[in-house]
Amino acid sequence: MTPREYLGSAIVPGGQELKLYRRGGDHMIVLDRNELMSSRMSGSEKQLALMTIDRLRDGKAPHLLIGGYGMGFTLRAALGALPADARVTVAELVPEIIEWARGPMSELAAGCLDDPRVRLVIDDVVAVIAHAQGSYDAILLDVDNGPDGLTAAANDRLYDAKGLQAARAALRPGGILAIWSAGSDDAFTRRLRSAGFRVDEVAVRARDNGKGPRHVIWFAQKG
Repeated sequence: MTPREYLGSAIVPGGQELKLYRRGGDHMIVLDRNELMSSRMSGSEKQLALMTIDRLRDGKAPHLLIGGYGMGFTLRAALGALPADARVTVAELVPEIIEWARGPMSELAAGCLDDPRVRLVIDDVVAVIAHAQGSYDAILLDVDNGPDGLTAAANDRLYDAKGLQAARAALRPGGILAIWSAGSDDAFTRRLRSAGFRVDEVAVRARDNGKGPRHVIWFAQKG
């Protein structure tokens, strides 16, 4: 097997160290021994965007907030499905993630961060949501490992009752809060409903070919 090539590291504010590796044409972002992201498995991240856009009531010039750039799979899928007058705000907490996207992973990024529909904010998505009132048609969260996070305890603020209420307030009527997770969580589903959302939980495969680990996306719609 081809050995992994170490490309760089980044400290998550208030959290742990992320490391970027390359093996052949594949990239992976690793936390300790956990592979958080891999360019080999992008299917569920793409579906986070595509299935959200399919659920929007009004397709005219929607404004999406994507929390967590990652490897850009969700952003690129969204841009491919959205009209020319749409807007996408991307909130990324770790500056090095964007440096990697413009550097060693620039081929994978394929210029998505330079799309005129995109506004990049280097900030905690919690803060971006807190400063928004009825601003977004959809909020797409692929932060950490989902509600059961790995990288920073502060991410719990996204998924607790107060965080969900803030997200609901940041959405327009009928807007959708879409949350990616590595696995199901019945308590979190109940928390979404208690926050006033109509909830649809969907299982999706990690790979584009319908194989790989089974991930979960919650689609929580504001009434």
